[in-house]
Amino acid sequence: MSARYTFGGDEFIFVEISEDMSLDAFFKGTAITRALQRRNVAGVTEICPANASYQVRYDPDVIAPDALLALLKEIETDVGDAPLELSTRIVEVPVLYNDPWTHETLMRFRERHQDPSSTDLEYAARINGLSSVDAFIAAHSGAPWFVSMVGFVAGLPFMFQMVERSRQLEVPKYLRPRTDTPKLTVGHGGCFGCIYSVRGAGGYQMFGVTPAPIFDPEQRLAYLRDFMVFFRPGDIVKFKPIDRETYDRNIAEVEAGTFALRVKPVEFVLSEFKRDPDAYNRSLAEVLHAD
Repeated sequence: MSARYTFGGDEFIFVEISEDMSLDAFFKGTAITRALQRRNVAGVTEICPANASYQVRYDPDVIAPDALLALLKEIETDVGDAPLELSTRIVEVPVLYNDPWTHETLMRFRERHQDPSSTDLEYAARINGLSSVDAFIAAHSGAPWFVSMVGFVAGLPFMFQMVERSRQLEVPKYLRPRTDTPKLTVGHGGCFGCIYSVRGAGGYQMFGVTPAPIFDPEQRLAYLRDFMVFFRPGDIVKFKPIDRETYDRNIAEVEAGTFALRVKPVEFVLSEFKRDPDAYNRSLAEVLHAD
């Protein structure tokens, strides 16, 4: 896997790790950007990791473009095929699937959908060869997801499901984007899941909502005190289906400022995951629920 380097104007270098999204490409990009961050290179002003690529912003008056390019290639060589490990955290995110708010929204935009006669969940279940909406929800929440990048909208995480490629859920985006999506909608487009951090336009299929704020400039909840954006690349997300009673209770806790997410530190080793993904995911769940 050899990266492709491209200059963007006078201040950016864009690096494409792979044309296809994969955990290997994501981890290699993460390893390179973290190594670059540790070096604290004078003139490097921003490092932005993405799904299978990354971008670096720099000050050409401090570091010459060719010097930065040579450094990035050096780091890529150093990373090479070394074991890819990541100190990160696993987060349990509660989700009210098949909720009334996304349902009302999706019904308003059926003319923009591939199958106007079904809901987003029904459509997603059918094209993934699953027998029912419940079976799809079980598949969606049954395995964890990696946050591969954060952005496009402030605080919005893009997530890649941690299962073999043949088992990954894939659902196309709407034929035409909606002009409305409820805040904190759990959505899906292509092979990526997401959580809409704010209300607004969107094109991903809508599966449910979470009561957990993930972007708050006022930083009212304890887990947002350090930064108004909760997610960061490398986070592992485990969705937990909840009922309406639990959702309403969580919303009351959010309003009272007492809501908390379950978050645990974890060491992720890509080679061990690839050896037996299901067993490794079970071990992650055990870390999440360990006292």
